[in-house]
Amino acid sequence: MLVVSSEEVQKNRLRLKTTITSVRWLALQGCSFRGHNESCKPLNRGNFLEMLDAFGRLNKDVGEVLNSAARNNKYTSPEEQKEVLNIMANRVRQKIRGEIGDASICILVDEAQDESKREQMALILRFVNSSGILTKIFFAIKSVRDTTSLTLKHAVSDILVHYNLQAQKMRGQGYDGASNMRGAWNGLHALFLKECPYAYYIHCFAHRLQLTLVSAAKDVRDIWDFFSHLDNVVNMVTSSPKRICELKITQRREIEHLLEIGELNSGRGAHQIGNLQRAGTTRWSSHYDSVKRLIDMYGVTCKVLEHLMEHSPNISCQAEVGGIYKNITSFEFVFVLHYMRRILSITDILCQALQKKSQDILTAMRFVYTTKSVIQELREDGWEEFQQEVISFCSKHDVCLPDFDSSYRIGRSHGREYPTVENHYHYDVFNKAIDFIQMELNTRFNETSVELLSLSFSLDPKNSFESFNMDDICKLAEKFYPQDFTKQDIYSLRIELQHYHNDVISEPRFQVSSLSELCQELVSSRRSENYVMLTRLIYLVLTLPVSTAIVERAFSAMKHVKTAIRNKMEDGFLTDCMIIYIKLEFAMNIDIDSIIDEYYAIKHRRAPFK
Repeated sequence: MLVVSSEEVQKNRLRLKTTITSVRWLALQGCSFRGHNESCKPLNRGNFLEMLDAFGRLNKDVGEVLNSAARNNKYTSPEEQKEVLNIMANRVRQKIRGEIGDASICILVDEAQDESKREQMALILRFVNSSGILTKIFFAIKSVRDTTSLTLKHAVSDILVHYNLQAQKMRGQGYDGASNMRGAWNGLHALFLKECPYAYYIHCFAHRLQLTLVSAAKDVRDIWDFFSHLDNVVNMVTSSPKRICELKITQRREIEHLLEIGELNSGRGAHQIGNLQRAGTTRWSSHYDSVKRLIDMYGVTCKVLEHLMEHSPNISCQAEVGGIYKNITSFEFVFVLHYMRRILSITDILCQALQKKSQDILTAMRFVYTTKSVIQELREDGWEEFQQEVISFCSKHDVCLPDFDSSYRIGRSHGREYPTVENHYHYDVFNKAIDFIQMELNTRFNETSVELLSLSFSLDPKNSFESFNMDDICKLAEKFYPQDFTKQDIYSLRIELQHYHNDVISEPRFQVSSLSELCQELVSSRRSENYVMLTRLIYLVLTLPVSTAIVERAFSAMKHVKTAIRNKMEDGFLTDCMIIYIKLEFAMNIDIDSIIDEYYAIKHRRAPFK
């Protein structure tokens, strides 16, 4: 049996501690570990080895044990790094698993390509923890050979089984609207429903909102034309560094002129020099930002286009810029520009609300209703004020105004005439687009006709529990969660609700605005110990998903961890780096000495001393 002195043991532990500290720091920062050349000669041997050298220079004891280590006992090889990283990642997953406990869970799943063009599936778990706090946690990312529903189902099931998470505890599923996800017969949600009939699927609300706006843009020709012209304007002005520089110079001159004549007030941080923003294809918030930015920089953009027309090197380029300038200075463009800012500003509040981490489905549905109401108010009472806003903008920027009282003909071939130009813009653009948006919102957000959510509103604490209905709450538990409530539990729930009505509803501390806040108050006040069945039902409703925005955040983290210069990263290494990078607070609290003990225990099991 090999005998190692206590002094050598302490040196080995110090070496390993230095390695663990370096690995954890690099993983937390999303940095690469290895260098292109890790031999002794290069000036830069990569982040990991250079960090070890830095520790050695700062601490004499560390430097001595690192330099005196035998070649096969340095704890610095790539295999040792992966071993340490895997131990830490498993510790984070165990922490998450402990936080979940026996709670019901909802899974959020989406897939995306990584830097090496491999399909990666991200899994997010949504649950209510023991403190009554609604929690959404990134749990795993796994490479899949394809994105068929069966492949994704097997991948999710493998992860759940590995960490002792029972599929029967699922009470919600959240995906986008792709056919492999929402297919009624063979979609991912349908496959899980066969195993767990109470894992209710809800299409991502943020994705529905995006589809609503896309449909409205496609169905109203003026809006579709506007976005085509907007793309041309942004592309033309931002297509080269010289044009961007010209834009910023013109903008600076414009701000200085307005400050001189007193139309702008100076202040710290005010009137920043900016740039036009290109709209994304999948995130409609970027369309809102693009529209706002062009309105703020409209005059400057027109001057830049005028400059390009005068100084373009050839006739074709001059003609292209001239066409774009003609479009941007037309009344039709300015009208739809302001119209889309108004519409997108209303829907953007809903879009941002849907992406909040602690959003519950009842609050999300209320935002949907208020969005519909505000848009309808704009249609009924907003035309005159909006028209004056557009006219004022056109007068300020010398945009030619049409004769609103003259007749309007749509194309030579159509032969259709409107009584006046104002009627065309009012009814064929303004009202028509709103009607399409309202129709799409009513079609895609029709949960009031779905009994599950209709009954769930009985739990809503808004406006002093005005929606409270004892029969609906009992019906919700009995019909939609029979696996969680026996007949005796339903009876107990009804008795609890009688006390709840006279106890909690009348107390000021429970006058909150959302179900998630009510849940936290019930737990913190220990009322949850008295209203066990009701608290269980609230947990289940909160588990229902709202949007998959957190999955998109996981993919953003993946792009940070796996980059163009790290595109050969192994899937296991990527997964371990991701879980530590995202769950920063868990990884920081890991005890290093316990990692050392686990490391040696693993090594001993693999190669015990003879």
